[in-house]
Amino acid sequence: MFYLIGLGLGDIKDITVKGLEIVKQCSRVYLEMYTSILGCSLEDMQEFYGRPLLLADRDLVEQGADEILAGAGETDVALLVVGDPFGATTHTDFILRAKEKNIPYKVIHNASIMNAIGCCGLQLYKFGETVSIPYWDETWKPDSFYDKVKLNRLHNMHTLCLLDIKVKEPTPESLMRKRKEYMPPRFMSVAEAAHQLLNIVEKKDALERNTVLNEQSLCVGLARVGQETQQIAVTTLLEMRSTDLGGPLHSLIIPAKEMHPLEVEFLQQYAANIKLDDYNH
Repeated sequence: MFYLIGLGLGDIKDITVKGLEIVKQCSRVYLEMYTSILGCSLEDMQEFYGRPLLLADRDLVEQGADEILAGAGETDVALLVVGDPFGATTHTDFILRAKEKNIPYKVIHNASIMNAIGCCGLQLYKFGETVSIPYWDETWKPDSFYDKVKLNRLHNMHTLCLLDIKVKEPTPESLMRKRKEYMPPRFMSVAEAAHQLLNIVEKKDALERNTVLNEQSLCVGLARVGQETQQIAVTTLLEMRSTDLGGPLHSLIIPAKEMHPLEVEFLQQYAANIKLDDYNH
């Protein structure tokens, strides 16, 4: 049997009872930590689970799925995923491959950022399409995600922005030399995401800035959701550019222009210097 097991968002104890029982019985257990990270070390996880874990890096997950699935038809193999197994499309491929090979499988769900963002007080059913904000560089500055933010705003819906993670990214030089060398890990902060959004907003005409998004638009920054050190900040897009919420992982929310009174009341506790009633049109 192949098991795809969600670990939740906080620490080693967020795994479900069912998930932990399966981990203890498997012959091989892989840990995937490149699409997200957990607030604990590999050593702590192995001690808590009472067994060794095999690290599944980006290359193995994206190119070596067959290696992970090998033997799962005769013995139990598990892949551990931070958050919920279906929080990243990469993991859907494992289920498709297992079905192709006639390998039985089970999915053990857990909390993910997609539902845990409700901790800020915004109602989950009022969220529109989720977007990903990628890191820019000198030659590549994609901004197509802005169009989805715009559409959500026009339909009076919140937007969850998932921020880029760079783990085990090969350097451009190593790609040319065909010898893999990796850049240091990077995790986009809410300040970096706000900076890129402001660069896009500044290029829009006055009408769009007044009706869709501008420097004074409200936004919500979240850091380490589900962990003991969780932080939430509510401020303008301009102020978010200089907001420091500490270590990863961060997420950014662009709220709808019109919010329910309960949403406003709940968010206000995280807004130190602004009165949210002034932003709820």
